[in-house]
Amino acid sequence: MEAVTKTPEREAFYRKIDGENLTALWTVMSDLITPEPKSACRPHLWKFDVIRDYMTEAGKLITAKEAERRVLVLENPGLRGQSKITTSLYAGVQMVVPGDVAPAHRHSQSALRFVLEGKGAHTAVDGERAAMEPGDFIITPSMTWHDHSNETSEPMFWLDGLDIPLVQFFDCSFAEGSKEDQQKITKPAGDSFARYGHNLLPVDVKRNSKTSPIFSYPYAYTREALEKAKAREEWDACHGLKLKFSNPETGDFAMPTIGTFIQLLPKGFATARYRSTDATVFCPIEGKGRTRIGEATFEWGPRDLFVVPSWHWVTHEADTDAVLFSFSDRPVQQKLDLFREDRGNA
Repeated sequence: MEAVTKTPEREAFYRKIDGENLTALWTVMSDLITPEPKSACRPHLWKFDVIRDYMTEAGKLITAKEAERRVLVLENPGLRGQSKITTSLYAGVQMVVPGDVAPAHRHSQSALRFVLEGKGAHTAVDGERAAMEPGDFIITPSMTWHDHSNETSEPMFWLDGLDIPLVQFFDCSFAEGSKEDQQKITKPAGDSFARYGHNLLPVDVKRNSKTSPIFSYPYAYTREALEKAKAREEWDACHGLKLKFSNPETGDFAMPTIGTFIQLLPKGFATARYRSTDATVFCPIEGKGRTRIGEATFEWGPRDLFVVPSWHWVTHEADTDAVLFSFSDRPVQQKLDLFREDRGNA
């Protein structure tokens, strides 16, 4: 689009219509409709060891109950002050220390938990309680009661991912707290996985939620699925071996607003260039390697976190067998026919 020439007459006209809350489209069109995605979101990596140290310090300053959730927000350096890791998603690292109870509440925003460190603390969602172990992926669907507790002797850390910016954009946020810190447990542990996690569904099941009925995806099963796929040599040049967490009722993504993925990169594997419109947050749970995003290269290890902005070329290289969890807003983009990817020379 050609730049519009400025003249005194035009500038006077713009000032005149400004008083009526009007703007001339031709003065802003190049910023509104861009040839390629244009975002303030920037590539960045957070070292988990650094976050853990700060979280430990925070644990001495504030209780989980007082804080509601003791979390350090991962703010994208290009989006500071907005509590965003990408333009559409939020991420933070939460810590629950021995004896903590993060009180029950619910909200419009959907949330994921990806367990980073510690074993044995619990998350309760809608009457079901699940023990948490590293690599577990846990869902808190929109408007479901949830609370966290730690009855072990060690602190627990996990990654929180929420669609807060999306819900904020649509002006549809609701939230409420519970009179009780912990909700009543009405289902046996593992109930949702037992009902829905084995390719069998209750014949007359009627659910209104678009979120998976499985709220806890244990890492042991995830890792087994990767190993079985590995045995079949199903390598993709751009992704290694990549699977999506799915809703067993529909085969769609496990969450309606957030796509969640797990991928295996074998030792020495270097991916081909790839880019897509869904800015993506990555978290290695096993292994070491590096990722090149545009012109920047980031060295990562277990539990580190990094973000790839929309439409940035990315490649991964694994020094050891590595497993990476990731999440993005791909489900929303695909449903709106906006998603696009480019596999370079793959």
